This record gives sequence, C-alpha cells and structure tokens, in this order.
Amino acid sequence: MPILPIDAGRYGNPDMVRLFTEEARLEAMLEVEAALAKAQAALGMIPEEAARVITERASLKYVSLERVKEIEQQIRHDVMAMVLALSEACGEYGGYVHYGATSYDIVDTAWGLILKRALEILRSRLLSLERTLIRLVQRYRNTVMVGRTHGQHALPITLGLKFAVWLAEVDRHIDRLDQVRDRVVVGKMTGAVGTQAAFGERGLELQRLVLRELELGEPLVTTQILQRDRYAELVCLLAILASSLDKFATEIRNLQRTEIDEIREAFDVSRQVGSTAMPHKRNPIRCERVSGLARVVRGLVSPALENVVSWHERDLANSSAERFLLPEALILVDYMVSLMEQVLSGLEVNEEAIRRNLYLTGGAILSERLVVELVKRGVGRQEAHELVRKAAMRAYASKRRFSDVVKEDPQITKYIQPDELDMLLDPVSYLGTTQQQIDRLLSYIRDKRGYPSSEE
Repeated sequence: MPILPIDAGRYGNPDMVRLFTEEARLEAMLEVEAALAKAQAALGMIPEEAARVITERASLKYVSLERVKEIEQQIRHDVMAMVLALSEACGEYGGYVHYGATSYDIVDTAWGLILKRALEILRSRLLSLERTLIRLVQRYRNTVMVGRTHGQHALPITLGLKFAVWLAEVDRHIDRLDQVRDRVVVGKMTGAVGTQAAFGERGLELQRLVLRELELGEPLVTTQILQRDRYAELVCLLAILASSLDKFATEIRNLQRTEIDEIREAFDVSRQVGSTAMPHKRNPIRCERVSGLARVVRGLVSPALENVVSWHERDLANSSAERFLLPEALILVDYMVSLMEQVLSGLEVNEEAIRRNLYLTGGAILSERLVVELVKRGVGRQEAHELVRKAAMRAYASKRRFSDVVKEDPQITKYIQPDELDMLLDPVSYLGTTQQQIDRLLSYIRDKRGYPSSEE
C-alpha cells in the first residue's frame, strides 16, 4: 500500500518516476555487473564464456527483484543479495560475478546511469518550458503593464519583459545542468578503499573500459565511494531551480488576486471545483502546488550537504539519506517543471485589467520621468525630486489623479506646460530599452539552441 504521494501517483511524471523504482535500480546494478564482466574478459581476468553468460543473465528476466529481496532478508546486504541472485542465474560461471569489486563500485556506478537518464529527461522538459516562455515573450512584448517594487506600483514595463526575465533564468538553469552533468554522470571501479588492489596493475584500464561501455565519466581519484560533493552540488542546483519555479508561481498567484486579476491559471469552468464551501472560487492550485513542493526540495539540501562528510575512506551514513533525497529531488523538480509548463501554456492574460491597473495612479508611476525632465530643464535633481514627491503625496492624500495635481502646481508648470505633461505621463512611451533587451535575449537563446527566428 503506497504511503508517500510519489508512490501513490499524485506527484511525478511516469518516465522520471520509473527511473527510481526498485526494478530500475536493480536493472542498473545488473548493467554495471555486465559491463564489469565484459571488461574483465577483454583484459583476460575472467574467461570470455563467463563474461558472455554473465552479460546475458544480468537482466530482470533472470534475476528477479523478488529473489533478490528473499536473499537480502537472510543476509541483510542488498548488493550482496543481487550478486548472489546473479551468480545463481549464471550457473557454473557464477563464481566470476563481481570479481574484485566492492559494493559501491556497483551502487555508485548504477547511480551514474540513473542520473544520466534523469538529467536527460529533466533537460528535455526545461527546453520545452524555455520554448513556451519564448512564445510568451514574443506574444506580450508590447503589452504595457505596471511594474511593482515592494508590492507597490513603480514604473511601466511590458508583460513580455517579465516573461523575458523568467526565460533568462530558465536558460541559466539549463546551463547549470549541463555543467553539473560531467560531475555527477560518473561511475567508478576502484575497489574497497579506492586503490584498485584487487584488480592488479590493470585497474585503471579496467575502470576505463567499464565506464566507456556505460558511457559514464571517470573520476581522477576516489575512495571506496564517489565523493558526495558531486551529489550535493546537484541537489543544491535542483533546489535553486525549484526556487525559480516557486518565484514564477508566486508571481502568477499574486497577479491572480481578485483585486489585481492581470493573469490567471487556466480553469475548467465546466467541471473544475475551486472550493467545497465557496463555489465561486478559481484557485491557482497548480502554482500553489509548485510553491509547496519547492519547500520540500529546499529541505533536501541539508541532508545532501551532510552526506559530503564521510568517515575515513567511507561509511554508510549517506546510503539511507540518498534513497530519499536523490529520487525525491529529481522526481519533484521534474514534475514542477512540467506543471509550470502547463500553467504557462494555458495562461490567461486579462489585458483589460492590465490596462486598468496601469492607469490606476493617474500617472504617478511616471514620477521618475518627471524628475528627469525637470532636471533637463534646469531644476536641481534633489529639488526636482522634492517637487514631484510633494505632488504625489498630495495626490494620495486627496485621492486625486497625480496628473491633475501636477498640472495645478505652478512650481512644476513653470518648467513644463500642461499639454507636455500629458505626453510625459503616458506610460506607453516610457519603456526605456525594453524592446532591445528582449531582442538581445531572444537572439542569444536562438543562437545557442538553434531555434528558428519565429518560435511562435
């Protein structure tokens, strides 16, 4: 009976979840045993026929999870249980299984295989999210909206620029995954303390052959285990990615507030229920799920960092923690990426509300522009700032439009005529280099990925 939500199928994409099942883990360890036997036969360490049989039988067809668990119950060692089950399946050649190896030659190299496949899936999903953001940047690059700082109206931006910031962030995450890949998609075949003594003088050559067969990177030096700074880095990067997704989700949630209502998660009005008590509710549940799961992923950073510490050439304290943190981090982050891609693909943009909020302060969001213009016309910068600040405070106090208040201020109209103020307080004409920044980002990403110029 499943207990955790991942096992129950509530969270996680099937292709990623499948990589971390007990069957998949056993299959990966059997792949490593097969590669070890092939390499040892190539170097004359074991008979070629033994390697052929081991390679053939190192599969779930011959080594069942049930048999491995049955043996483990008796001997209390999961890797040795796999070795004994494979040895049984290999008959007279069973004595050559796992020759010269230690448990973590198999475990860590199997992790390398699993992580290689997991990062390929995650990267593919990030690229899909990136392409969705490119389309949103293009579609809304000219949709002027109010930018907010400290939760307050600040200056005009475009919705496309907001999406461009997210796009650049996703691009950096793809780069980080590409960079960390070489440090975590790695295996080892170094024996009990890292000296390869059981393999003799050809230990390095053996390791090279095994890892080449499995298409994994090779460590320059290690102990009985791969050093856990590798996995800690991966989990930290996944937590940063989760935090970015949380940021996107939180922004959407805030902009979906009833009184703002600028963008919304898609909602199936024909059947979706928002609340058991309040039938009118349209809650941003996908974004809330992303934010909640981000908290779980960030919590995995601590055990990942704790695992960097190991007694002498190794201890086993890392093992139990890794059974949780590596699957959970990758399954949850991958799921969060796909959730965010769903949200953004179906995002509803309320341009009427965007326009309403843009003009809500009656031009106060152009106060910076007014200060700059006054300085251009001979007013000292600090004096100009104070003139505009006082006008804004009077507008707030009297609940009048900022534009009306400044037009009545002789200290301002002495320098700027009322008809000029109408132009200066038009938010659509105060966007700085927004379009150039968007063009620069889109060109950079298209060149890097080889996307066509119209990714619409």
